[in-house]
Amino acid sequence: MSVEASPEAMQEAADLWNTLSGAEFIRAMRDKRIPEFSDISDYIGQAVTVAEHGLVEIAWTPGEKLCNPGGTVHGGYIAMILDNAVCLAASSTCDRFMPMLTLNLNIDYLRGVQAGETYTVTGTCVHPGRTRMVSNAAITDTRGRPLAQASASVVPNKAFAR
Repeated sequence: MSVEASPEAMQEAADLWNTLSGAEFIRAMRDKRIPEFSDISDYIGQAVTVAEHGLVEIAWTPGEKLCNPGGTVHGGYIAMILDNAVCLAASSTCDRFMPMLTLNLNIDYLRGVQAGETYTVTGTCVHPGRTRMVSNAAITDTRGRPLAQASASVVPNKAFAR
């Protein structure tokens, strides 16, 4: 669960927000140098492992609570993790971190996703435009087989403009 951040931690986060590139900021979040303001990552079982310019990788271990009555992970949670990957991939290309808003998200569900297993979710920004960005994402299992893939158009969330 998220913990209320101290004023010092909030100031450090603000300083990092204003100085780090998108990829650097995502790595700072990964390394817990920035306080989490939401516990969604814990809830869905995601942990960023790689953040480079235009590329993010997420280790995803969905829990039983994300399953549908059929016993597999619900497609909505698969869409959520793919959306996180495409948005972070786009954010990683920015001179300063900027959260993204998804304009569209096109998903191909290829195989069932099981709770309790760890998957790799890779997001790649293929068009880092100034106003509209295009990213792709894929979920693969430990054997490298694709389970789902997505393409998306995203835009910077102007509510966070500096």
